[in-house]
Amino acid sequence: MEWKNQLAGNLKWSADISNRQQKEIVAEQVATHIKDGQVIGVGSGSTSFLAIQAIADKVKKENLSITAIPTSIEVALSCARLGIPTTTLTEARPDWGFDGADEVDSEFNLIKGRGGAMFAEKLVMASSPKTFILVDESKFVDRLGHNFPVPVEVDPRAINLVETKLQEMDVTAVGLRMAKHKDGPVITEAGNIILEVRFNHIGLTTEDDLNAIPGVIENGIFFNYPVEVLSN
Repeated sequence: MEWKNQLAGNLKWSADISNRQQKEIVAEQVATHIKDGQVIGVGSGSTSFLAIQAIADKVKKENLSITAIPTSIEVALSCARLGIPTTTLTEARPDWGFDGADEVDSEFNLIKGRGGAMFAEKLVMASSPKTFILVDESKFVDRLGHNFPVPVEVDPRAINLVETKLQEMDVTAVGLRMAKHKDGPVITEAGNIILEVRFNHIGLTTEDDLNAIPGVIENGIFFNYPVEVLSN
C-alpha cells in the first residue's frame, strides 16, 4: 500500500539550483555507470539531487534493481519518492558512490559540508571503492579554502574547548554556522553543531589534526580519497 498524500510524491529542491544545466549534464554522466544489482552510495546536495533522479529514470527504463545508501534524511526522502530502496553501511558496502563538492583542487582533494552531512558522506566515501564527484566549473580552485571555510562538526559540549584548540592552529577565523529557518545554530542529524573555520593554509595533515581535537566529530576536508571527478 502506498502513501497518496501530497508530500509523499513531492520531489522538490529547497531553493533554486545554481548552474543547473551544467549539473544536469554530470548527473546524466554518472547515471551511465549504473548496473543491475548494485549498491550505490548517494551523497547530499543539489547535484546529487539531480543525479539520483537521472539514475531513477535509467532504473525505470531498463527495469534495473539497485539499492542506495543515503547520506542524509534529504537523500533518503528523495530515494523514497523515486521508488529506490535504501539500506545502511551496517548492512551493505557500496559498489561505488557519487557526491558533490564545495571545492576541488588540482589533485582532486575536496572541501565538502555546506549541507552539513560531511560525517555520513565521509563514512560512505571511505567505504566505497570509488566515488564520482559531480561538479561544475565553479567548484575548481587553486587552493582549498579559497571560497569556503572548512566545516567542522562538533559535540555541543566541546564548543569552547574546540575553539580554543583551533586558535592554536593556522586559522584566521572561527564562526558558528547559524540556521536560516530556525532560531540558533544549525544542528546536524547527529545532534551536533558546525563550526566554520578559515585557514591560512590547508595541508596534508590538517584533516587529521582537526579530528584529533577532543569533541570534533568530523570535518569537511577530504584528502586522498578514491574519487573520480566528473565535470561538464
